[in-house]
Order: sequence, then structure tokens, then C-alpha cells
Amino acid sequence: MGNNKGMMSSNTYEWETPLDLFDKLNAEFHFDLDPCATHENKKCLTFFTIDDDGLEQEWFGSVFMNPPYGNLIAKWIEKAFLESQKVSIRSVVCLLPARTDTRWFHDYCMLANEIRFIKGRLRFSGMDPAPFPSMIVIFKRCRNKILEVRTYGTD
Repeated sequence: MGNNKGMMSSNTYEWETPLDLFDKLNAEFHFDLDPCATHENKKCLTFFTIDDDGLEQEWFGSVFMNPPYGNLIAKWIEKAFLESQKVSIRSVVCLLPARTDTRWFHDYCMLANEIRFIKGRLRFSGMDPAPFPSMIVIFKRCRNKILEVRTYGTD
């Protein structure tokens, strides 16, 4: 039997992105920066750890963000949106819990260019399937169309 205890407690809010999902997104977006990483779970050559405090850093290029899922998640999503409006940013792609009932979803995710709801439950590295649904939220500076929402399969 697997172990979901960490996902249901406050032991950690950091969940390593499944490599196959990251690889699919990276093939599309060609990421330059991972602002919410550890030395062990970084997905890009350039990354910020908790000691670097990605909330206080300037972001650049194409950004992949899988933020800590704790109390600061709203600040990370706000930062992702604000950074995405800068000329130095091509895109900010966020892996997030699909919590459509939250203020941060309505305040920021609804400003995204695209939301991809993931079918089924992700398996974060070394864990059973997550006890919550996930989504990919894509922010870009150019907003010349309405929000696109679709299902993004992991198959």
C-alpha cells in the first residue's frame, strides 16, 4: 500500500512534479526557470530554492512553477500572473491543485490565457495518486483572446 500521509498533513507542501508531465510541457514551452524548487527536485538548469525566495526574485523566459501547496499558494499564483505581464517573460506555466472554489482561482487563474484540467489524479514522485485534482494554468502577457479551458490527459 502506498503512502499519502504527507499529502494530507503539514509535513511538507512541496510535491515533485511527475517527470513525464514536465517533459510534455517542456517540449511545448521550453522552460528556462523553476522558481519553486529544491536541489533534489529542480526541473530547470536555473532554479530558486526556499533560500533564494522565488517570490522576491525577478523571473525570466519561460517559467515552470509547481508552488508549495500550503498557505502561500495564493502569493505564488499572484506572482506568476504579475511576472507573466513583463516583457522578459514568454510564459508562466503553473501546476496547481484544481481548487476552483478558492479566491486565488477566481482572482488570478481566471486571468490566465489557458487552463488545462488534468484527467484523473497525478502521481507525484514516490506517492500514491494525489487526493485532489490538478490543473495546468498558463499565463502569458498577450491576452488577445478569451480564456481557453480544456481537459489535458495524462495518457
